[in-house]
Amino acid sequence: MSEMPEKYVGEAGSPKPHLSETAGLPDQVGNVARRSMEELVEDICASQGKTQRSLGPLDKVYVFWLAGMSCDGCTVSVTGATEPALEDLLTGSLPGVPLVVLHHYVLQLESGDHYIHTLEKAEQGKLDAPYVIVYEGSIADESLTVDGEPFAAEGSLPLWAPSEQRRRVATAEWMKRLSPTAAAVIAIGTCATWGGIPASYGNVTGSMSVMDFLGKNYRSVLGLPVINIPGCAPVGDNFTDAVQAILLFLQGLGPLPEFDELGRPAWQFSETVHRHCVRAGYYEEGIFAKEFGDKECLVEIGCWGPVVQCNITEAGAISHLGGCMNAGGPCIGCTMPGFPDKFSPFYKSPPGSLLSSNASRLLGSIIRPLRRISQRERNREIRWHETVPSGWAMEKGDVSLTHKILEFFYEAMQFQGAKKPGRELPEEQFPSGYITLPEQKYGKDFQLLPEDRAKKAEKRT
Repeated sequence: MSEMPEKYVGEAGSPKPHLSETAGLPDQVGNVARRSMEELVEDICASQGKTQRSLGPLDKVYVFWLAGMSCDGCTVSVTGATEPALEDLLTGSLPGVPLVVLHHYVLQLESGDHYIHTLEKAEQGKLDAPYVIVYEGSIADESLTVDGEPFAAEGSLPLWAPSEQRRRVATAEWMKRLSPTAAAVIAIGTCATWGGIPASYGNVTGSMSVMDFLGKNYRSVLGLPVINIPGCAPVGDNFTDAVQAILLFLQGLGPLPEFDELGRPAWQFSETVHRHCVRAGYYEEGIFAKEFGDKECLVEIGCWGPVVQCNITEAGAISHLGGCMNAGGPCIGCTMPGFPDKFSPFYKSPPGSLLSSNASRLLGSIIRPLRRISQRERNREIRWHETVPSGWAMEKGDVSLTHKILEFFYEAMQFQGAKKPGRELPEEQFPSGYITLPEQKYGKDFQLLPEDRAKKAEKRT
């Protein structure tokens, strides 16, 4: 194999180039850049006038992104995150947060054995900073494969050996090798957190979640159990936000993030979809969509929002936009451990809605008329007594006797224990006994429409 030429890269905070760490490694077709991801991060920082110096004990953190039985939807979501963006983590743009050196099979600068070489260094304890494992997709039972060919693999060992001496390495094996010395293990997406679709009834891969694979007693070197960020696909911001919070805590610059009993970020998954759904008001009034595209509550066409823990309705899909219910799609429970089997068949009314929906209809039949009465009155200025000066809605003129009676009692309750607007009490009048000009001309009830005001003035004269 021909000798590689020397490769120089910029070093953060230093004008002097240094020899690339890949200079002594064998060449490899496809590794066009002939440099490492870490060196790229250093160059980005140097080009921005930054250094690797951080405000805490960590200057950088390696992140190894592994994939099992996955559709890559989690990768798509995370690369679209905006608060913070993935680029913010990779370029040192977040104050106090250490640089993130990401090793991802899609975004990686190196390829082939140069890429796997860093994983091997991590296992051997030769990295100069802690590392975190992010696993996307469920973990297959590799003992079920044929002739030892893994369901999901990443790279081959030994490195740079002749092909007949190499074997493909399952990502499950990498997880087993690297997890004991990882600073944290993060399962992203429902397949990794709970098994998801590859682990549903009838699957042939024996797939399982990261928690199932590592066991309930697993703890990282920092004492952390598996961190779960579910969703199919997850909200990208949920991942970058959680990573940012964890890194700030490790730097001593933020509080300990709160996780629930299933290892989910509690600030993201403590509320149900329904509580923040843009259609929840229709449920309260007992009004339900009958077909897709209707604007009302989606429970009766298969929405599980009242019981599913997820922040999609307030977080949106990307940049606080979109999201299942916001866009008219019923919640099918994709963030929950029981997904998909316990939520199927999709788009059929959940059994529990038979009781709750009818109860909501009964309550709504009382609430809706009462709200319409209040709404009708509060859609009137205080000057609008008998008529409404609008050519758009002439029918909103005089109100019925029933409405007036109800409004009388409503107003009594409204101002019970409170003061009504205006100067009604004697002690509120001007000390000199002065009466304002409108009151002199029209009396106390001077807030009238012009034609009514003219009639009242004529009567007084």
